[in-house]
This record gives sequence, C-alpha cells and structure tokens, in this order.
Amino acid sequence: MEFRHIPVMLGECIDGLDIKPDGVYLDCTLGGGGHSEKIVSQLQGGKLIAVDKDIEAIKSSQARLSEYKDKIIYIHDDFKNVISHLDEMGVEKLDGVLIDLGVSSYQLDNAERGFSYNADAPLDMRMDQGQYLSAKQVVNEYSQEKLADIIWQYGEDKLSRAIARGIVEYRNKKEIETTGELAKIVEQAYPAKLRWKFGNPCKRTFQAIRIEVNGELKDLGEVIEDLSIRLKTGGRICIITFHSLEDRIVKRAFVQLNKECVCPPHQPICTCGKRREIEIVTKKPLVASDRELEENSRSSCAKLRIATRV
Repeated sequence: MEFRHIPVMLGECIDGLDIKPDGVYLDCTLGGGGHSEKIVSQLQGGKLIAVDKDIEAIKSSQARLSEYKDKIIYIHDDFKNVISHLDEMGVEKLDGVLIDLGVSSYQLDNAERGFSYNADAPLDMRMDQGQYLSAKQVVNEYSQEKLADIIWQYGEDKLSRAIARGIVEYRNKKEIETTGELAKIVEQAYPAKLRWKFGNPCKRTFQAIRIEVNGELKDLGEVIEDLSIRLKTGGRICIITFHSLEDRIVKRAFVQLNKECVCPPHQPICTCGKRREIEIVTKKPLVASDRELEENSRSSCAKLRIATRV
C-alpha cells in the first residue's frame, strides 16, 4: 500500500511559515510528505529537515521527493528527540518549524497497522514498527486500574472504568489479539441507548491506547518550547492538533513562551529573569475551510496555531 496522506490546511501552513528561499526548515512529522513537498519546492539554497518515526514514511517520501534530494535531510526518529540531531548537525537556528500531530491516512487506512476500529486486524498501533510496546501489550498486560486511567486521561471517556473492566474480563478468558475484538468489547461496555449516540463508541478508547503506545503527549510541551527558542528572530512555528488534549498543551506552551514575567502577581519588582520568546500570531486557532472539509473529512477536528520568534 502506497504511503499517502492528504496534508491538512496546506495553504494555511505554508502562509504561516512565511518561507524564505534560503531558509532552514524543520518538518517534525513528515508523514506522506505533502507539507514537506510544498516547503522544499519553495527553497533555493535552503534546506528542509524532515523527521518521522515511521520508516515507511521516510522511504515513501524519499521516492516521492527524489527531485529535491539535495535539499532534504531525513531523520528516522521521534521528533521529540530532534534537538540532539540538530546539535549533531550543527544547526543552531531554524527559519521555521511545522508539527502536524495527526495520524497519517496511510496508518489509519492500512488495516495491518492496527490503528482503525473499522477493520479487523492485529492489534498494533505502533508508529515506529521497531519499538516493543504495542496496543496488544497495553490491552493484555496493563492492570484494570491503569487501563481505566489511560482511557479517561487520553480518551476522556466517561465509561472508562466499564470499558477497562470489560477488557480485563475478556482477556481472562482469552488474549485480545485484534482490533475487532477490542471494538466489540468497547461497544458492549456502552448501554444500548447510548452506544451510537455520539458516533462510533470506539473512537475515544482507540485514541487513548494509540496515544499511550506512541507516547504522543509525553514531553510535547517541552519540545514545543525548545523548538520555538531554536527559531531565528522572525522565524515561525506552526502546529496542527486534532484533539483537545494536544491543543491544550500547545496553547499552554505558547502562552508561557509569550509571557514577559512569571513572578507572583503581588510581587512589586520582577526577579524571574524571564523574557518574552514568541508572539502568538493566531489568537484563536485556524480551522479547515468549508472547501477542505468537503474534500477531506479528516480535517474536521484540525486546529492550527502559529507563533513568531521575537
């Protein structure tokens, strides 16, 4: 299956990055290469550093973007480790950073990857196929209490305890091996009258387990701060989120970076030594246009926040 992903809010991202032909840009989440292709096509003397933890994304984009191979440096790793890579390459400052926190269409549509509740496939959900922890380990080895906490914290599902109990009761009889098995367990945890009231009842649980498997929220705020500070003056950072948990972290990081002082309000003189690092460009996050929503329904939850280094 070809690694394809329709880039969300492509025009808004490119406008937000305000690309300079000789600049150095970082695409933290390469995916299908849609955003990267648009960025690198505007570079003349500049460089694009493209990162992804999914080796299939790297290989696919190397083929797709072969005409730009002299302008792109590929890194196979979690983007949260990218600072050390930048240090190794001697890249002190960046002109722009893009982070698209969504799961790629390829990962969702390729049943073998085990991300989707719409197909029966082996439980997996690993973005990096080389890591040990998978959805199968999470649902079969985590305690009932830990499962409930994950489903509540990362899925915000009010029935998290009932779902966790159903998982444990099922696995006591046999190991849970497929997405289909997990989907049925989640469905049965819901009262019949509520089961399909707000769409597929599996959405929150599958999201929660995926986030846990891939450590998607771990250190996210810290890396946003690190990358924002790595920008040149006037450099831009654009971040696309797809659920409230991610967006909350991005918003909080931007607000913190935008502050000139973090001393207690009652303190008459500033002693914290903090400086304002960014200016928030998007006071409210941008959302997909009506036209894009018609062409790509997966953009419906997307929010784009942009900031400039000061």
